[in-house]
Amino acid sequence: MGRFLVLVIVVVLAVWLIRRALSGSASRGKQPSPPPQGDGELVTCAHCGVHLPRSEARPSGEALYCSEEHARLGPGEPK
Repeated sequence: MGRFLVLVIVVVLAVWLIRRALSGSASRGKQPSPPPQGDGELVTCAHCGVHLPRSEARPSGEALYCSEEHARLGPGEPK
C-alpha cells in the first residue's frame, strides 16, 4: 500500500510540474504590444464626443470627427 501511495504522489507531482512549465513558457512567449505611434494628443469628435488620438481623427472644416460617417453628418447635438 505504501508503494502505491508514493507512486500516486510522484505521478501527481510530475503532472503538476509539466503543466506549470507549459503554462509558464506560454506566458513568457507573449510580447506586450507597443504603444501607438504619434504625438498622443487626444481630440474630441464633434459629432459624438468620443476621444481619440489626433492622428486617427478625420478633419472636416474646422472640426474633427472619429469616422467618415460622423464627418458627413456634421456636428451633433450638445450634451
